[in-house]
Amino acid sequence: MKDTYSLYEAKAHLSAIVRRVREGHAVIVTVHGEPAVEIRAVEPQGHTLAARLTSLEERGILVPPAKRTHRIPQLAKRPGALKRFLDDRSE
Repeated sequence: MKDTYSLYEAKAHLSAIVRRVREGHAVIVTVHGEPAVEIRAVEPQGHTLAARLTSLEERGILVPPAKRTHRIPQLAKRPGALKRFLDDRSE
C-alpha cells in the first residue's frame, strides 16, 4: 500500500488510510501534486493530569508557573471577615 494519496484518493480511501496509520505508517496527502498534510498516529497520552502536564511542558506547549517570590498581603485584619460580611447582608 502506498504512503502518498491525492486529496481525492484520501477521501475515497479514508478507512484504509486510518488502518494503515494505526499500523504505524505515516501517510502524506497532496493537493494539486504538492504535499499538504501528513496523517500519523496520535502519541499515547499519560493517564494522569500530572503526566499530561509534564508532557505538554516537555513539548513547549505549556510553561511551568514562575516561583512566587512574595506573598499576597492579608486584607482582613480579623479572622471571620466573610462571616461578618454575610451576617451584615442578611440583616
